[in-house]
Amino acid sequence: MTIGILTSGGDCPGLNAVIRGAVIKGDRIHHESFVGIKDGWRGLVEDDIEPLPRYDVRGLSRLGGTILGTSRTNPFDHGGAARVREVMAGHEMTGLIAIGGEGTLTAARRLSDEGIPVVGVPKTIDNDLSATDYTFGFDTAVSIATESIDRLRTTAESHHRCMVVEVMGRHVGWIALHAGIASGAHAILIPEVDVSLEQICEWVEMARDRGRAPVVVVAEGFVPEGVEHVHAPRGLDAFGRPRLGGIGEQLAPALEEKTGIETRSATLGHLQRGGVPSAYDRVLATRFGTAAVDAVVDKQWGSMVSLIGTDIESVDLHSATTVLKTVPRERWDEAAILFG
Repeated sequence: MTIGILTSGGDCPGLNAVIRGAVIKGDRIHHESFVGIKDGWRGLVEDDIEPLPRYDVRGLSRLGGTILGTSRTNPFDHGGAARVREVMAGHEMTGLIAIGGEGTLTAARRLSDEGIPVVGVPKTIDNDLSATDYTFGFDTAVSIATESIDRLRTTAESHHRCMVVEVMGRHVGWIALHAGIASGAHAILIPEVDVSLEQICEWVEMARDRGRAPVVVVAEGFVPEGVEHVHAPRGLDAFGRPRLGGIGEQLAPALEEKTGIETRSATLGHLQRGGVPSAYDRVLATRFGTAAVDAVVDKQWGSMVSLIGTDIESVDLHSATTVLKTVPRERWDEAAILFG
């Protein structure tokens, strides 16, 4: 058996740990060989594939990014299942491990429905995939966001400013919620909860009146009450999704105008994706990698490895990709008690 591995979609810390775990266990326990598919689905449809021996994955668990590269190519724009089947046959690939988030695993699910032997591994800093308690990359992103907010708070306090910090979160606010709670933010704005500009101003003024420099954490997908569409000035990506970013820059001048408090915005952006993975993400990603190889050997096609409690299990890709795991209102309400 030759097993192909690809990493697709947005990169995040922990991808290399998955690759290392899969290749080492596959080689040592199952005696399988591997090929690395370059730049996600692009490498598969364009036949950009190289051998991936165990020697090449030494020491990878501590490295950020992905040695295989990634892209947001949609395989169904480039021949779909027929082309994927052709390239896999040319390399005698009998199984495929696809490591990615919502877009990647949705494509994997569609390919599986058309007979492609694929197993998914959940990767997204947004932590928005159903059927798994956590995705690797999330813990690292929250840690980076929390440290960044802590740093921004000190400069805001020095100048008596309000700081609006934009973090990633396309459809869900898990990063904003966790980083906001950890850093003691005075308001946390997420896509799941409508909040008016007047309410945000009230929280900001409450913090100012107590002698604090207000900190507002906002997910990039947040839509203020009364606004119809998410802020997406850069068009659509290859999967037809809006390219988000800039809500913080919109909120900052509006808050300054209404409150009279000098306000600055900071967009953390790809800082949250970069750097080395946290210890938690290294362990989780490694466990996902070894479990994915077991699923391939057992021919559990159309499945995704998943963290349920403390156990790694296999779940159906359909259950993992058809419903987003959003922040429950009660979780935000818990945090909102601390706002202002």
